[in-house]
Amino acid sequence: MSAVRIGPYTLQNGLILAPMAGVTDQPFRQLCKRLGAGLVVSEMVTSDMSLWNTRKSRMRMIHEGDPEPRSVQIAGGDAKMLADAARANVELGAQIIDINMGCPAKKVCNKAAGSALLKDEQLVAEILQAVVAAVDVPVTLKIRTGWDRDNKNGLTVAKIAEQAGITALAVHGRTRADLYTGEAEYDTIAAIKQAVSMPVFANGDIDSAEKARRVLHATGADGLLIGRAAQGRPWIFREIEHFLRTGEIMPAPELIEVERILLEHLAALHTFYGDVMGARIARKHVGWYLATLPGAKEFRAGFNRLDETQAQVTAVREFFAERDKSLRAGDAEGVAA
Repeated sequence: MSAVRIGPYTLQNGLILAPMAGVTDQPFRQLCKRLGAGLVVSEMVTSDMSLWNTRKSRMRMIHEGDPEPRSVQIAGGDAKMLADAARANVELGAQIIDINMGCPAKKVCNKAAGSALLKDEQLVAEILQAVVAAVDVPVTLKIRTGWDRDNKNGLTVAKIAEQAGITALAVHGRTRADLYTGEAEYDTIAAIKQAVSMPVFANGDIDSAEKARRVLHATGADGLLIGRAAQGRPWIFREIEHFLRTGEIMPAPELIEVERILLEHLAALHTFYGDVMGARIARKHVGWYLATLPGAKEFRAGFNRLDETQAQVTAVREFFAERDKSLRAGDAEGVAA
């Protein structure tokens, strides 16, 4: 996979952490960048600036210390509001503005934002032109393949985007109606890649290094957007990068490394959000990290009742010490046999 350019920025690779509300906060972005992502995108920020005064919105708009180039995703359905929000985010440090026309969530679509916009191609053109004209930084776009399977207008929208001056396009291989169910399809992404000259990133169900290579071959895309597969597995970026470069599968991280990464992540969450909110947000991340390990379900039930930083850290250390002990006991039995 060759280096990808977005406007004046050359990414170290084409592996991008997809924006996910409630997940891709600053601690997680920094971690994924350190573990091999070429670009990390912030959580979606509403374009309605009257809502920016909540603590949640303020936390989403802290970009100081973020890995560069700093990409911030905005969502909304009004061209002027999106243009104003883009300008305000650039003033706050955004170096790339990403527009969300891919989110299928009801709460977003009911406000004629996210993938709901795909229904109205005229409005799409208006929004993209307004945002591109409002800022001096690259503007990128995230879409789905269409509204539903009978209305796959992803190709038309991609051409509208290119004419409007969009710098790069990410395409999720599902329609709005598919939500996150069924298999993602990559044919539409391949057709879009053929039809436009800007970088195109494929998105949807990329959960392993082998799948990453298959999707790149199937679509001809310039890079990949990885979302849910990075939850609890931020090292997926270095695994994919290694495989694409060498053709060799990188061994999964040892337990001791998983523990180290998780404890670093915990510390960063507690520092960023403060003890109370940090402890609460840590719960889902810890659940994802441990999901495939034996005893995780029982551990989580107790862990989710902890609301204090040190108690969470101690519990995680004890969990890994137990796993390590079980592994050693298993190895010893194997030797004895």
